[in-house]
Amino acid sequence: MPRPDEPLDRSVQPALPELFAAYLQRQVSRQNAGITTVESRGDVLPFEAAPVQPVDAELAWNEAVAVAGYFRSALHSQPWSIPPDWAGMVSAQEPAAALAFSFGNYPQLMRNLHALFRAAELSALLPRATRLPAVAPLADWAATARMQNYPHLLLTAGVLRLARQFDAAGELLHRQRATTPPDWQAAWANEDAALVWHRGDTKEALALWEKQAASVPVLFNRGMAALFLGKAEEAREPLRQAVSQLSEKDGWHHLGCLYLALAEMR
Repeated sequence: MPRPDEPLDRSVQPALPELFAAYLQRQVSRQNAGITTVESRGDVLPFEAAPVQPVDAELAWNEAVAVAGYFRSALHSQPWSIPPDWAGMVSAQEPAAALAFSFGNYPQLMRNLHALFRAAELSALLPRATRLPAVAPLADWAATARMQNYPHLLLTAGVLRLARQFDAAGELLHRQRATTPPDWQAAWANEDAALVWHRGDTKEALALWEKQAASVPVLFNRGMAALFLGKAEEAREPLRQAVSQLSEKDGWHHLGCLYLALAEMR
């Protein structure tokens, strides 16, 4: 660790979620040592310069398909069919806080750090079941994607869920349930729970994840769901396990670190 009089190496700027997670970890350590509290006037609180930060669409896409590689490692380099106007869809997304690690989601959706940090109860940031009207280009892409095999079907359901086409996503998932290949059943179950979560049936979604075999996405989602449902103590261990297995190059690792820091503060 550099001394205060040594110059800092600024060649690589850490991601904002990583900085925020480190800030929270320092606050936890200080509280445990009895040095200060979260509301101490001696610290600089991490406010955002703007309420919503722009998101790089290519980075968002890479993170939106990252879950596949944690169910089948060979799919980290899988070619995917990108939906039309993905960049427009990304720019139109409202900030979110309680994100399931699943197809279609990407960590940069959690871009209102101020709201997350200042919330008295994290349950106030749970998903709400707001539906949006169907968009023709996306519907056409989804219809074509339905003709493909796994994991493209799961990706299609995830993108429809992201676009808040919950009924279409559910119809696709449940129509394929009986014919899901054995090596994709765990991923299907994770997507099913993610749809339930983002529809707003959060307690039911957590119950579904708790029944599933442990995997990195399922551990992440168990911890995330417990955290936002006010069960911080139950959230810590699954989040620790998930973070330890996520690549530090992966945005989901940084989001998991942030969730874990929040769980350790509560």
